[in-house]
Amino acid sequence: MSAAMHAHAATTAAASASSNPYNLKPGEHSTGTTIMAVPFEGGVVMGADSRTSTGTYIAVRVADKITQVHDRIWICRSGSAADTQALTDYIKHYLGQLAVETGRAPTVKVAANLMRKLIYENKDNLMAGVIVGGWDPVDGGSVYNIPLGGTVMKMPFSIGGAGSTYIYGL
Repeated sequence: MSAAMHAHAATTAAASASSNPYNLKPGEHSTGTTIMAVPFEGGVVMGADSRTSTGTYIAVRVADKITQVHDRIWICRSGSAADTQALTDYIKHYLGQLAVETGRAPTVKVAANLMRKLIYENKDNLMAGVIVGGWDPVDGGSVYNIPLGGTVMKMPFSIGGAGSTYIYGL
């Protein structure tokens, strides 16, 4: 085989690998995690899919991607399960401690900013995108989106995760 044919074969293989990183079969789709939240006057409606996968392999069919961190504050998790579980454990601990020290329930904004701080300060080591939502007497129902990298944005609704493109397409 000539050098030109080797180069063409290598280029074709690289293009195929980049367009199909999970080696999906024809007709298969990798949807990734889909999380979403919508606030209303009395609270927030949050939803998430239930599968945890590693590429095309589904490791857990019934995973809980919505985690309660305080009485009326919840977090939808996407990205690395280990990273987001550790982060929500920290937030749960911090909010519990804050409630004891101040004698009042923390706001959703405080929870979102704590999460933002942890994700931003560790952005080179984490794969975590989350939605923080809940109800508090100050703002009522509210939703904050914190994508990879640690920016926090209060949103009228939020959609996240690798599967969110399917929701945007509806």
